[in-house]
Amino acid sequence: MRLLRLIQVLWVIDRYRLDRFLPKRLPLKIRMLLWPNFWRHFIRPPKDPATGLRLALEDLGPVFVKFGQMLSTRRDLLPINIANELAKLQDQVPPFSGELAQEIIEKSLGKPIEQIYDNFDRKPLASASVAQVHPAQLKNGQEVVVKVIRPGIDKIIEKDLALLRILAQLIQLIPDGRRLRPVEVVEEYRKTILGELDLLAEGANAATLRRNFQDSPMLYVPEIYWDFSRTSVLTMERIYGIPVSGIDELKAQNTNMKLLAERGVEIFFTQVFRDSFFHADMHPGNVFVSREHPESPQFIGIDCGIVGSLSEADLNYLALTLLAFFRRDYRAVAQLYVDSGWVPETTRVHEFEGAIRTVCEPIFEKPLSEISFGVVLIRLFQTARQFNMEVQPQLVLLQKTLLNIEGLGRELYPELNLWETAKPFLEKWLRDRYSPKRAFREIMQRAPSWLEKAPQMPDMIYHVLNSGQLSLNQQATYQQQIIELKAEMHYRNFAQQWRWLANILLIGAGVAWFGFGNQPLTGISAMAAIIAALISFKRKKHG
Repeated sequence: MRLLRLIQVLWVIDRYRLDRFLPKRLPLKIRMLLWPNFWRHFIRPPKDPATGLRLALEDLGPVFVKFGQMLSTRRDLLPINIANELAKLQDQVPPFSGELAQEIIEKSLGKPIEQIYDNFDRKPLASASVAQVHPAQLKNGQEVVVKVIRPGIDKIIEKDLALLRILAQLIQLIPDGRRLRPVEVVEEYRKTILGELDLLAEGANAATLRRNFQDSPMLYVPEIYWDFSRTSVLTMERIYGIPVSGIDELKAQNTNMKLLAERGVEIFFTQVFRDSFFHADMHPGNVFVSREHPESPQFIGIDCGIVGSLSEADLNYLALTLLAFFRRDYRAVAQLYVDSGWVPETTRVHEFEGAIRTVCEPIFEKPLSEISFGVVLIRLFQTARQFNMEVQPQLVLLQKTLLNIEGLGRELYPELNLWETAKPFLEKWLRDRYSPKRAFREIMQRAPSWLEKAPQMPDMIYHVLNSGQLSLNQQATYQQQIIELKAEMHYRNFAQQWRWLANILLIGAGVAWFGFGNQPLTGISAMAAIIAALISFKRKKHG
C-alpha cells in the first residue's frame, strides 16, 4: 500500500510538472524517481508553477493539503508568490456517514446517543480532513455542536507522514536543499497535525482562551461541556454568528467596521503580550462576528486546536524589537536579536544592522497605512536567517497569526493603520511591565514563599559558601579514584594477555604431541592440556 501511495505521489509530481521547482542538475537518486511520462504531451499543467503546486497538493488529499497550509505560513523559507498560492488551499473533504459518527460518540462516551443528547443530527454542519461537526441538543435544552474525529485518520496521517519524510530527505540532496530545512519542517508539521487528533487538548485550549476573555466585549469563546467530551469527541456550545468573511452581511447590519478591525488587532496583542497564549489558527473559517450590538461588535473564536505561547524573555525582546523598528533604530534591533539568542552571539552587529537597514528603509518610503506589519516581521526573520538564525517555532506561529489578523483587519477596513493600533499598546505594555506597581505586586506574591524559606537562609548561605571547597576536595578524590582504576585496568589487561598466551602455548603443545607423538601418556597429557585450555577459555568467557 505504501508503495502504491508513493507511485501516486510521483505521478502527481510529474503531472503538474513540479520538477520546474528543481534545479537542472539533479542528483542521480532523484533523477531515477522522475521517469519520463509519455502522456506529459497530452496533459497541460498550469503555466504558473505555484498554481501547479497547489493543485498537486489538493489532488494528494487532506494530509498534503494541511501540509501546504502550514507551508504557506513559512514565508521565511518560501517565495511570497508560492506562499500566497498555498494560502488558498481549502481544507474541505466529503463527510463520513452520520451513523459512523454516532457509533464513535457512543463508544467514546459509553452510552447510547439517546441518553447523551435530546437530539442529534446525523447530517454534519461542516467536514474537514481531521474531524467533522454535528449539531445536537443536550437534555437541559442547551444547543451544542459535537466534533468527531474522522475514523482511521491516524493511520492515513502516519502513512503520508512517512512519505513526506522520504520526500524531505530527497530534497536535502538537492543543491541548497538543506537551507529549506525540509526534515525539520515535516517534523514540525507532524507535531501539529497529531496534536489536532486530541480533542481534549483542543477543549483545554478553548477553556483557557474563554477564561482569559471572560466578559470581554472584544472576543467570545464557546463553552466546553466536559461531561460529553473525550479524546475523539468534543461537545461545545453552538454559536450563531456571521462569518468574518461575510463583508456584505456585516455592512447590512451597520456593523462598525473600523472598530471591528481595530479590535481584531487588539485581541491579537492582548493574547500575545498580556496572556502569552494565543489562538494560532485564526483563518476566516474559524472567526465569526456576533449578531448582537453591531455598533460595538464582538468576535467569536472557534477551533482552538493550534495555540502558541511565548516565554517572558521572548515577549520582552519582541516588544523592544518592534518599538525599535518603529523608531528606525536598526542598531537596537540588531543588538536585540543577538541578546535574545535568536542569532549567534558571534554575529557582527554592525553588519547585521546594515542588512536590516537595507531591507527596512524602502518600506518606510510608503505611508504607514500601506505597510504590512506581518511582511515586515517576515523580512526581519529572513534577514536574520542570513546570519544563521535558528528556526524559532513559537515565532513562526506568531508571524502566521499576525498575517491572519492583519489580512482580516484590512479586509474588514482597508484604511486600517496597524501601526497606530500596535505602537500605543506596546508602549503601554512595556510601561506596565517595568512599573513600580508591578514590581511591588510581584514582591507581594513571592513574599510568603520568601518568609517560609527565611529560617533556612543561614544554612543555605553556609552551604553555598562551603560548596566551593567541598567541590575541590571531591574533584581531587575523583581524580585519585580514576588513577587507581586505570592502574587496575592496566594490570588486568596485562594478566589477561599472559593467560591467553599460556593457553595458546598449551593447546599448541598438546596438539603437536597428540598428533605426532607415539607414547600414550604423551597423548593423554596433550588431551589434558587441551581440556585445561578450553576450561580456562570457558571461565574467561562466563566469568
